[in-house]
Amino acid sequence: MAIWNLGSINADMVYTMSHLPVAGETLAANGLDQFLGGKGANMSVAAARAGSVVHHIGAIGPEGDWAVERLMEYGVDTRHIATLDLPTGHAIIAVDQAGENQIILFPGANRSIPADQVGQALSMAHAGDIVVLQNETNMQVETAKMAQALGLKVAYAAAPFEAEAVRLILPYLDLLFLNEVEAKQLQQATGKSADALGVADVIVTLGAKGARHYTSTSDEASEVAALPVTPIDTTGAGDTFTGYVLSGLDRGLPMPQAMGLAARAAALMVTRHGTADVIPDLKEVQNAHF
Repeated sequence: MAIWNLGSINADMVYTMSHLPVAGETLAANGLDQFLGGKGANMSVAAARAGSVVHHIGAIGPEGDWAVERLMEYGVDTRHIATLDLPTGHAIIAVDQAGENQIILFPGANRSIPADQVGQALSMAHAGDIVVLQNETNMQVETAKMAQALGLKVAYAAAPFEAEAVRLILPYLDLLFLNEVEAKQLQQATGKSADALGVADVIVTLGAKGARHYTSTSDEASEVAALPVTPIDTTGAGDTFTGYVLSGLDRGLPMPQAMGLAARAAALMVTRHGTADVIPDLKEVQNAHF
């Protein structure tokens, strides 16, 4: 089996701050690092490091070759990444001393992925493969429709959150990832709670409280606890969790075990400064002591 990710690719510029700036405030950063990022790239790296075959479908600008090389180094298939005459997407990330973050995102090439590129990629997929999408690219609904028609399992990470984007893609989903705030916003927009969306599996991440799983096969939600760690940087933790859950399912793990493994990976991730470049691999996650 394999995972096909229609996903963003960004340069993440991470600034270490004494505190997060407020409106009108000019604040000097204490440090700067550049990482490979984007929710899509993060999830591809996480799923690949968790042991899955991962094919990334995306786009970069003329200056983005370094990002493709990084993805290849981390075990991701990059044959379906196009080079466009647009800037590579990038994010400006401020991280404070408590590990909380603030992000400015420029989509760039991520929002101009050609339709024929997606079709050519998914024509190579096999029934039962997983297709994952996030709200950082174009072609979301079209890809979900195509994947469903091909007998693929469709997963969606509803971030950056837009209620209308979720509403449009809901009919094609097998698995939906939301955080606690997004779940509340979606309920306000649709009048439906997470367990009444008509999606077979819904996972709501709860930050330091862990994650909750709703399934159409049971009236009872199940939960996985977060592990006790001192966070350094929460950037990419949710993407790491998502990638590890998808990889676990791809490799045949039941949902509780997939979520448990993902919780361990996310716990390790928040103790590290950075994004895709510091996502832990499966051996690290299995051997970690909490």
